[in-house]
Amino acid sequence: MSREAVAIGGFVLMFVLMAMRVPIGVAMGIAGVLGFGALSGVKPALNLLGNVPLSVLTDYNLLVIPMFILMGAFASHSGMSRELFAAGRAWFGHKRGGLAYAGIAACGGFAAINGSSVATAATMTQVALPEMRRAGYDPGFSAGLIAAGGTLGIMIPPSTIFVLYGIMTEVDIAKLFAAGVVPGLLGMLFYAALVQWMAWRSPDRLPLGEPHSWAERFASLRPLWAVLLLFLFVLGGIYGGLFTVQEASGVGAAGTLLIGLVRRQLGWRQVRQALVDSLRVSSAIMMIVVGAFLFGYFLTITQFTQTAVDWLVHLPVGAYGVLAIVMLGYLILGAVMDELAMILLTVPIVFPAMTQLGFDPVWFGVIVVMAVAFGMICPPVGMNVFVINSIARDIPLMRIYAGTMPFIAVDVVRLVILCAFPGLSLWLPNLMVR
Repeated sequence: MSREAVAIGGFVLMFVLMAMRVPIGVAMGIAGVLGFGALSGVKPALNLLGNVPLSVLTDYNLLVIPMFILMGAFASHSGMSRELFAAGRAWFGHKRGGLAYAGIAACGGFAAINGSSVATAATMTQVALPEMRRAGYDPGFSAGLIAAGGTLGIMIPPSTIFVLYGIMTEVDIAKLFAAGVVPGLLGMLFYAALVQWMAWRSPDRLPLGEPHSWAERFASLRPLWAVLLLFLFVLGGIYGGLFTVQEASGVGAAGTLLIGLVRRQLGWRQVRQALVDSLRVSSAIMMIVVGAFLFGYFLTITQFTQTAVDWLVHLPVGAYGVLAIVMLGYLILGAVMDELAMILLTVPIVFPAMTQLGFDPVWFGVIVVMAVAFGMICPPVGMNVFVINSIARDIPLMRIYAGTMPFIAVDVVRLVILCAFPGLSLWLPNLMVR
């Protein structure tokens, strides 16, 4: 059997296992080890299975992932997400659709201290969704807004997806973080514009809220010093050269814990729950990383990656034509695959092709994250949607998906703008002196 046939068989096996609801990391690992064994023999395959998990789980660079997740868990359990939403409600609640604006602002603010899309969506579901439903907002629209707002968690730094992309491509993670700021803010702006348009078009779905005095508005900003301090300290420390990204993740987690203890918002019970939550999420992520590395070694010996890169580079459609094909592929994969698995599986193939075609690697990282974000809210496997449905079980999945559709539409517009104007992503990274 040819190597190409074995590679195709590996992909088929992986997707069959995923269709059978085998965890994605396990499915990639099984397909990778069996494919590697088919080409190299049983003993090399067993050696691969023994060595790869150890090398991945002890990789210092990957320390960033559990530390930033722990930082977000401490922030969530210390009530920072509620403070963000309360401030947004105080400033925007009197407007039609004001709680929707508050939800968007809170998602963006929480994303600045939490690198996970799923965690952002889950946290804001518990904070914002009950308030919006009590105010008379349409449940499907409210859940869809939070699902879309959760995707800001992987765009606004710190971001676990940017970390993985940077490690895999050897692109400066600090520059990737800087590149995500403007696109993330654009996302918040576009979502707010969509809410304003919907409030004008269907005012009955977005009722008016309670007005707040100026004293109440300014009082709501006082607790936000903790979020601002963390954001400036962690990212300012990275860009100021005080510490590396890896060190920043540990400093951020420790700083969030310290702030929670000083403000007496973190007790032993909350600290323990934050540790358990971050362990669960980190374990799931690292399982996917291990499986992707096993599958990646299999693809390497089949020479599938090199063949795919050559095919993409020589397509007679031009550089932006290839980019459009790649983006379409991400949109399709996003409907059936986890975002981490997509990054780990596709970046080794598409990144060399994109750089050969002359695209900036930092800019392409932003475009990839944008494309991956679609998969978080697209049917049938939008992870954010499933997370929200698991918390708000009375809102049907299809109703949440319907609520995400307007936000997907504006995200497509944002993606096209970022592709047409790379300077929007590269402006901040180009200001950095590294």
